[in-house]
Amino acid sequence: MITSVSNSRVKRIVQLQEKTKVRNQENVFIIEGSKLFLEAPEAMIREVYLTEGFLGKYLQPEVKNKLDGFSCEMVSEEVFCKISDTKSPQGILCVLQQSTAELSDILGRKGEKAPFFLLLEDIQDPGNLGTILRTGEGAGIDGIIMSRGCVDIYNPKTIRSTMGSIFRVPFVYTDNLVTAMGRLQEAGIKIYAAHLQGACEYDQCDYDSGAAFLIGNEGNGLKEETAKNADVNIKIPMEGKVESLNAAAATAVLLYEAYQQRRNQEAKV
Repeated sequence: MITSVSNSRVKRIVQLQEKTKVRNQENVFIIEGSKLFLEAPEAMIREVYLTEGFLGKYLQPEVKNKLDGFSCEMVSEEVFCKISDTKSPQGILCVLQQSTAELSDILGRKGEKAPFFLLLEDIQDPGNLGTILRTGEGAGIDGIIMSRGCVDIYNPKTIRSTMGSIFRVPFVYTDNLVTAMGRLQEAGIKIYAAHLQGACEYDQCDYDSGAAFLIGNEGNGLKEETAKNADVNIKIPMEGKVESLNAAAATAVLLYEAYQQRRNQEAKV
């Protein structure tokens, strides 16, 4: 059992929690809690850390069965509080391998439905990004393509906000979002940019065929060059003195409009 907060492994995990650079150097990330542990693909799990309190309080049968496949490291409650990024930790923490998806992998996915994607430019809030990923799964997207200016998807707050969607929604960062947009357009996917000066309102467009929504930075919106390369700029109408919605909220509005249209179309077939 690790009982010292000065232990080198403890210091390493703290660094992995706090620094994107360290996570990327090792090509790993951290998850906490029994829910995320159960949802994590076994092939991605590299290390498991537990407290005795977890074994006594949170050890559901399905968790125990999965733990049997791993060599776990026990740590004291004090040590776990040091390595945890949550206010009320359950007592289980895992180090996982990062995803290695490429843009071609995401675009090459073949499904029965028309392609459906999200493009994100410079999203900065970890909670927003995690919520967007989770909402995207709920609305049935095929993947998320992000600019390098977006927050690290492996930020612990982002991971928690995804509620497990991190393991099911393909995602990729791109050095050139406009180039990535072009590749989608070449594949017959129409890009709709959320923009305050949109040419039409979001519910006036048809999203039944291949579609991708382009969402910009929380404070500055989309860059001019990025927006002009979209096929259509759309807007969400606002009442009162509100100028725009939170990025995650706006994404949810757009995604579920498309989702509803697609469900209605399927019902007609």
